[in-house]
Amino acid sequence: MPSEDRDRDPTTVRSLAVTAEDVVNAFVYTRENPGQAVLRATPPFHGRMRARLHVYRVDDSPATGAVHLEAAALLDDEIVAAYPTLAEVEQRLDGEASAETVREQRADALEAWAERARESILESATLETANGTHRVSVRTLG
Repeated sequence: MPSEDRDRDPTTVRSLAVTAEDVVNAFVYTRENPGQAVLRATPPFHGRMRARLHVYRVDDSPATGAVHLEAAALLDDEIVAAYPTLAEVEQRLDGEASAETVREQRADALEAWAERARESILESATLETANGTHRVSVRTLG
């Protein structure tokens, strides 16, 4: 395979480096906003890559050759399921709290969740490529 083709082949990637903060921020953004946030690696591809936070409304990866990895795919399933919703906070407060108290309680719950999430990033993930799936190791920076 010519070097130029290898540079655009995401199956050459063996490991992705991510920051825990990028993973958590991508997950929260996607849950709370109309756009999508992912961890993105862009060509040229090589064995060890850095995946960075990327927010979009229209997926340009087919045109750019970038690989997108959803933050939920990098987090333990229990952490994903434990994401605190506004409705859960309101229910826990039993409708007896002011809107400000609900917002404060939700902010506290999100902060506690984010702390746990930063510690629960998985050691491997699966990339979706044009040729099928490709498993890579995940390294957390910082």
